[in-house]
Amino acid sequence: MAAGMLAVEQAIAQMLDEVQPLSQCVDIRLNDALDCVLAQAVISHINVPGYDNAAMDGYALRAAEVKPQQALTVVGAALAGHAYSDAVPVGGCVRITTGAVLPADLDTVVMQEQVTVTQHNGQQQILCKLQPDTGEHVRRAGEDIALGAQVFAAGHKLRPVDIGLLASLGIATVTVWRKLKVAVFSSGDELVPPGKPLAAGHIYDSNRYVISAMLQRLGIEVIDLGLLPDDPDVIEQAFLQAMQQADVLVTSAGVSVGDADYTRQIIQKLGQINFWQVAIKPGKPFAFGKLENCWFFGLPGNPVAAVVTLEQLVQPVLRQLSGETLTDRAIKFIAECTVPLKKQAGRADYQRGWYWQDEHGLKVKTLGAQSSGMLSSVANANCYIVLERDAVSVPAGERVTILPFSSLVC
Repeated sequence: MAAGMLAVEQAIAQMLDEVQPLSQCVDIRLNDALDCVLAQAVISHINVPGYDNAAMDGYALRAAEVKPQQALTVVGAALAGHAYSDAVPVGGCVRITTGAVLPADLDTVVMQEQVTVTQHNGQQQILCKLQPDTGEHVRRAGEDIALGAQVFAAGHKLRPVDIGLLASLGIATVTVWRKLKVAVFSSGDELVPPGKPLAAGHIYDSNRYVISAMLQRLGIEVIDLGLLPDDPDVIEQAFLQAMQQADVLVTSAGVSVGDADYTRQIIQKLGQINFWQVAIKPGKPFAFGKLENCWFFGLPGNPVAAVVTLEQLVQPVLRQLSGETLTDRAIKFIAECTVPLKKQAGRADYQRGWYWQDEHGLKVKTLGAQSSGMLSSVANANCYIVLERDAVSVPAGERVTILPFSSLVC
């Protein structure tokens, strides 16, 4: 590894060791809680389901009373929302619909397809075609969630299905950590905002848009400070604004050693820079630091490098800052690479690729050029081919590690 560069794992560990989660929590409506992080554990105050009920449309009965060629008399009906509350005599059964309360003293539901319905002396009767097991097609009270059970721990980030689960418990509001506020800007005299004419020697600013979109996928409140010129005074004012309004500032470009790379100079003036080179490709010029109460991440200017470093290096830190418990690990697979891969030892390489499965297993290939300036290499891919920092070029046919794109990218 080149002198002075931190390994990816070292960089992440160092950042996670320094940052502390937010300390402010709020009570919000369940409808507004998607992607929020719980500040308190959720304990169920009810059983789910709250009562024994039918899992199928059919007939509720006592399994012990089912005999070959012995009919049972239908004495009533139990519908969802309309329980049957009368006593059921010996030899009786109740027509029941899915979700309806299982009448007292009955223990089993037989599906309607498994009975023959007849009439006898003006009364409806059924004859079971099969001998049911006791408790068949019955959902017991609390079998999903029991009264007093912990549903979610503090630090859990709420997903769509979690919102439905909390609603099933009758919970209308939850206590969550407030959303992390992240300020974003791009800088560079060569950059032009989309929608404006493109002069010779200029390019459109894409980094601010992809960074903001990725941050939104994390459930973060984005503060867009715009596209700034290579003017140290203007950039410094943006830093000062971020220090007042945001928990985190994420910039793009300006953290290398070029003459016009003012971002690095300004953070050294206003705060503290902890490191600025990581052994990752793309993305070596990466800065992490602190501006009073505002954390700072300086991403590379090349768009692919900005995407890779935001996802691989910054994402876990932002999640910890948001109060989320970092228990999950990225799912990696081993696949046969169908094309040769070029690599030099020294940096972990996240090459963009496309993986698929055929009758022989997982396969992967790169999709053309791997330039860190070509955002299409990410847009047309579905995974990273991860080559460790000490690895060298890989011939076709070798097995490699792949990391499918997360929801931040795809």
